[in-house]
Parts: sequence; C-alpha cells; structure tokens
Amino acid sequence: MKNTDVRYNEVVAGCRDIFLKKTRDYGTSWRVYRIISVTDQLYIKAKRIRTIQEKGIQRIGDDIAGEFRGILNYGVIGLIQLDLADNGREDLPVETVERLYDAKLVQARQLMFDKNHDYGEAWREMSQESFTDLILAKLLRIKQILRNEGETLISEGIDANFYDIINYAVFALILIQEGKH
Repeated sequence: MKNTDVRYNEVVAGCRDIFLKKTRDYGTSWRVYRIISVTDQLYIKAKRIRTIQEKGIQRIGDDIAGEFRGILNYGVIGLIQLDLADNGREDLPVETVERLYDAKLVQARQLMFDKNHDYGEAWREMSQESFTDLILAKLLRIKQILRNEGETLISEGIDANFYDIINYAVFALILIQEGKH
C-alpha cells in the first residue's frame, strides 16, 4: 500500500503540473463546458485509447499515457463544474483553481484508499483495456444520469462516477509507470 501511496502522489503531481500550466496558458476557458461537454471530452479521450488498443497503431504523437493524464484532469474539471454550476464566473484565478483541484484530488485519493482496503488492490492485476472499458462505462452512466435530469433511484450520482474515472486513470498511469502496461 505504501508503494501505491507514493505512485499515486507522483502521478497526480504530474497531472496537476500540466493542469496548472494549461490554466496559466489558457485561463479557465473550460468553465464554459456543461457537464455533457466535459463527459464528451472524456469520451473522446477514452475512445481514442480503446481504438489504439484495438488497432495496435496510433497516427498522432499523443501517447496513451498522455490521454490518461487528460482523462484525470477532465475528471477534475467535471467535479469542479458540478460544484460551480450556479457560479456564472468563467475567469477564475490560478490560485483558486489550484485550491479546487487539490481538494478534489484529496477526496479521490481517500476514496482510492478506502476501496483499496476493501478490494485488496485488485486493480494491480487488471489490464489497461479494462480501465479503458470501465471509464467508458462510467461515461455512459453519466450520460444516462444527465438524460434523467440528474436523478437516480438507487445509483451513485455523477460526482461518484467522475471520482472513479479519476482513480481508474491514476491506476492505468501507475501501471504504465511501473512498466506493466
């Protein structure tokens, strides 16, 4: 579990660095996204990973690890957008974005540790293809919840799905980092 803690923090630090640099470059242009748009951005990235996995060839330079980093960061954007839905302000200071990003990753990390306790790090034996499929399934769930106007009868909400997507991306990146994928 200690190795997972270290690896988790390394992966998140790299994604955070990219996110904050892009925030400095582009500002918070992503604030115009509605949740369906964030979901579609995530879908595009996950679908690209799946296509590369199935065809065994990629034609543009962005590698699979980069797509998983993007998935993690768009998952955080989704969570932030859920919280700020009623706040019409599009331009947020970098310091505010940094604080919001960190808060979401603290929650994602705690969820990962709680689930790791119960599941015994089963993810370490999973394939990259399974992470991709699980992310795609979570995205389809979010789309259905949105069609249901955010209502669920017994299922977790949109935020829980975003947290799971973030953690699946972290797991995939850890296994890539460790040379297992």
